[in-house]
Amino acid sequence: MRFLLRIFLLGLLAAAAAAGAGWWWVHEPLALRTPTVDLSIEPGTLPRSVAQGVRDAGVDVNPDLLYAWFRLSGQDRLIKAGSYELEPGITPRALLRKLARGEEALRAVTLVEGWNIRQVRAALAKADMLKADTQGLSAEDLMKRLGRPGVHPEGRFFPDTYTYSKGSSDVKVLQRAMRAMDKRLAAAWSQRSPQAVVKSPDEALILASIVEKETGKAADRTLISTVFHNRLRAGMPLQTDPTVIYGMGESFNGNLRKVDLQADTPWNTYTRAGLPPTPIAMPGKASLLAAVQPAPGKFLYFVAKGDGTSHFSDSLDEHNRAVNKYQRGQ
Repeated sequence: MRFLLRIFLLGLLAAAAAAGAGWWWVHEPLALRTPTVDLSIEPGTLPRSVAQGVRDAGVDVNPDLLYAWFRLSGQDRLIKAGSYELEPGITPRALLRKLARGEEALRAVTLVEGWNIRQVRAALAKADMLKADTQGLSAEDLMKRLGRPGVHPEGRFFPDTYTYSKGSSDVKVLQRAMRAMDKRLAAAWSQRSPQAVVKSPDEALILASIVEKETGKAADRTLISTVFHNRLRAGMPLQTDPTVIYGMGESFNGNLRKVDLQADTPWNTYTRAGLPPTPIAMPGKASLLAAVQPAPGKFLYFVAKGDGTSHFSDSLDEHNRAVNKYQRGQ
């Protein structure tokens, strides 16, 4: 009887020692072979392969022991696919928590209101750890890749900050930005006022892009929209400089001359009536709403006052006086 009791006690001690060793191990920092380790888990990867993948990525750990921890924790089926960044000090316990919660290593890229498509693509090309799968594609091929063949890319992406996992494709970022613009444009169009003269969501997007480029102060946004709505209603040319600049493309050197205003392009609203054929930039939410909700008023002209705001006029005479005052100092 004493012998059996001794064997039982030894078994308990061994189990306690193993439990203690296990508790110590899951809280002990793992050894990384590099300052940080990038771990990529593909969808459908089994827990045992995940454990092996941790070692293959650059962590000095017994994959069988790591897999046993995954199983014993009861969270092995919660491990999520994704791109992860493992930093010094990470323990098996913290590693499993990161994988089960899907705490991927994320980067971010910001698309700014008023940017054109060239600026968008340049920002994506410089984005950290983002695969430039669209680099070199023409505008036409880009939209084919995004599932919108025949659509011009200008203005079709919503300006915002987009996060992505390391190694993601710029195609995915553009698709998210495109869906976001679709949603924002549809929401704005559903709120258009009876005074709006734009006839379709596409026209609203074009006008919103002009409003975006012409607005210096947020408070002027709906008034600028009013001017353009009144001009469209009256059959007057929009005569807005940002459309001329857009039509000049990369040849614009920062100095808009009278000869430029007279040089005809599809986007020159001095030489052509109505809206240009495409947006000229990415409008934000406020500009989208302003394009379909112009403020009440008979304004036909506006001029920059030099402080970011604009002076609005009903008549050409009043406008000329404002130009003399604010632009020529007379």
